Amino acid sequence: MTYDGARAIAAVFRSVGINAAVTPPSDDRTLELAGLFSSGEECYPQKVTFGDFLRIIHSDNFDPDRNAFFMPTAGGPCRFGQYAPYLRQVLDELGYTSVPIISPTSKNSYDGLADHGGDMFRTAWRGLVAGDILRKMLLKTRPYETTPGATDQVWEDSLDLLDTVLAKPNLSSRDRMAAITKALTTARNMFHAVPARYTTDRTLIGVVGEIYCRFNTFCNNDAVRKIEAHGGEAWLSDIAEWVWYTNWSQKDHLQRSGKGLSLPMLAAVVKNRFQRADEHRLLAPFADDFVGYEEPHNIFEDVLKPGWPYLPADGALGEMVLSVGKTIYLYNKGADGVIDISPFSCMNGIISEAVYHSVCDDCNNMPIRNFYFDATSSNIQRDLDIFIELARSYRKRKKTRRRYPAFFDH
Repeated sequence: MTYDGARAIAAVFRSVGINAAVTPPSDDRTLELAGLFSSGEECYPQKVTFGDFLRIIHSDNFDPDRNAFFMPTAGGPCRFGQYAPYLRQVLDELGYTSVPIISPTSKNSYDGLADHGGDMFRTAWRGLVAGDILRKMLLKTRPYETTPGATDQVWEDSLDLLDTVLAKPNLSSRDRMAAITKALTTARNMFHAVPARYTTDRTLIGVVGEIYCRFNTFCNNDAVRKIEAHGGEAWLSDIAEWVWYTNWSQKDHLQRSGKGLSLPMLAAVVKNRFQRADEHRLLAPFADDFVGYEEPHNIFEDVLKPGWPYLPADGALGEMVLSVGKTIYLYNKGADGVIDISPFSCMNGIISEAVYHSVCDDCNNMPIRNFYFDATSSNIQRDLDIFIELARSYRKRKKTRRRYPAFFDH
């Protein structure tokens, strides 16, 4: 669901001898092909992912005997759970019954990957965390660069370093972790070398919402760059928070099913501890860079619990509880406003929007705004003009001040 994360997962597959690649960047052909097999009731990310797969099927070198598609699934109210089944239906209708769809599920926190690939799951987790870290460095550096394009180039070069490490075969878990940490340290130094002037006059805008749409620049009309062009800096919720949420959901489900003391619960707890240890080690080289940019340490205490009075996570499911809870977290970190990016008609976005009025009241009237996207043109440019002005006004009167790394000009 993220460019960097997709590259990491593809590299992990290559490390075990599977020739994996990221789908090409979406374009108008994506929507054209998706429109041939959709009714208009599907959500926007379904059209985009489906259209990208159809582009591969229609490419000159497509071989149905040597191709498979990777499309995870999830439970809950989101239509994401229908992506893989519908893709299977259309592939069968087109005569591609032999083309597999690899579809791990969030119901068991994607443990299905571990069933088929030994340490693939752990390597994939490390790759996703590393991708989150590099994206965070991108977004906290690019608004302040003095040489346009320099940060984007460093980001791409950093992802190349990470891909090389993740794709190496036959590395032990210890050696691979050491190699990933070394690559991230090199990448950190590359970001430090970007010509930049760090000032404290930019508005900090949190970005939450439906995962695919908030990450995919084609879907959201490059919303983050538009925030930067308006004099802002974006704090984009990362992909790891979804994994932490599915971990919590897995344990909560086991607890409510009377399996609080069981082997599946023990396995879930152990997995969570290993993942936390890996994340801590990968973040270590960036301790000085992420002062004031710290992500939640505990998904329940820092995100789900603060959002519980508005959307209790044991009843509401999916991104909505993360969006609301993360909005409160960002408020406490000194953000100047939060935007929620969702596909048009997305249940998660609509329900979140319904409670944001109460959240706003309780967060000193910090500006919160929903942005919905579909295949038609969006008024994001005009709406951001208004929203950034509201954020600037709030910044002057807010009670919670943000922290900055030491290298910012104070």
